[in-house]
Amino acid sequence: MTAITTPDPNALARRNARLLALAQAFCGAAAPISIALGGLVGEYLLGPDKSLATTPVTGYNIGVALMALPAAMLMARIGRRLGFISGAMIGISGAFLSCYAILQGSFLLFCMGMALSGAGGAFTQQYRFAAADQGTVDFKPKAISWVLAGGILAAVIGPQTAIYFRDMFAPIEFAGAYFAGSFLLFGGIIFLSFLRFDQPMTREERRTTDTGRPLMEIVAKPRFIVSVLCAVGAYSLMSFVMTGAPLAMKICGFDTDESTLGIQWHVMAMFGPSFFTGNLIARFGKERIVACGMVLLAVSAAVGLHGISLFHFYTALILLGVGWNFGFIGATAMLTDTYRPEEKAKAQGANDFILFGMVAFGSFMSGQTLNAFEGTLGWDAINIVVFPVVVTCLIAILWLQMRTSAKTA
Repeated sequence: MTAITTPDPNALARRNARLLALAQAFCGAAAPISIALGGLVGEYLLGPDKSLATTPVTGYNIGVALMALPAAMLMARIGRRLGFISGAMIGISGAFLSCYAILQGSFLLFCMGMALSGAGGAFTQQYRFAAADQGTVDFKPKAISWVLAGGILAAVIGPQTAIYFRDMFAPIEFAGAYFAGSFLLFGGIIFLSFLRFDQPMTREERRTTDTGRPLMEIVAKPRFIVSVLCAVGAYSLMSFVMTGAPLAMKICGFDTDESTLGIQWHVMAMFGPSFFTGNLIARFGKERIVACGMVLLAVSAAVGLHGISLFHFYTALILLGVGWNFGFIGATAMLTDTYRPEEKAKAQGANDFILFGMVAFGSFMSGQTLNAFEGTLGWDAINIVVFPVVVTCLIAILWLQMRTSAKTA
């Protein structure tokens, strides 16, 4: 008797998740270049006044925030594959403009180039949601983890590109890194072109199809609020500390290559745990993993306050990355519980708009905080800010758990 084989419900989801992970490795490498060098380039272009040195990184995050909703809506109309390719092309334009701005010595033009790169990055941020579009409920956290695991390669490719091509246009520093970064995005387009998703709805179908609950009803739900709060807490703290770290390391006497390698270790720690984060979520629950991530962020800040050696900087940045991974992936998995399939575009777009608006604020305040204090006191102040945010997120998770238990009872 021939055994009856059941079709694998996750086959297409696995294929797309792998392709998105590879695309993440190349398109996602643009972010480490922007973050590792953005503040240093800002300082390089500004001259004596360094208070706005991290503004280019803020511009990048503003670009992500402003494009979050349009990117989600565009992909609802033209589909994920074409949407992601369009985002990569926007990122390429931003990289070229950033390179040109550095060659021209224009701080304002560089901020504009970084904002354009961020707009392209808004599409990259949607990879994790696209991975969760297909497959079974149990597979969704694993798919999100797989995609973010592609960031491990991005963590190596991005900073190494910055190091090896930084002086391509010597004696002008940094421009070569952004020029080379544009070709990484071209590489990502190759993998994106092989994605397979359902065809987007026609105009008539969009007009007649139920789009679910109003957005305000979705975002008013306690689980949505707590998931966004924790995602914002994890991501904005990570951005706040990471943006200031290269400048703080320079203040402490370390060179550009050492600070760039610090960002490389940090980004590897951000994405490295993704190989098993999905399994941890499945075993222990989303809320516990988010809480664990928050505790790691606090430990990172404690290490940063303990010393200013290269070991302390690298250790703090690694713990910061792992804490972000647990907190952000867990919060993203929580968010996928709050909307129906027909509501995903507006719910995901609203989440990313709020998220990256706060991330932009965090990156801007990082430079202001460093500049407000002399010497290493600015780095201490950055780490102190971590603790109240972590406590707020932990209280919110505890409240949600107690509320859920009460309803169940």
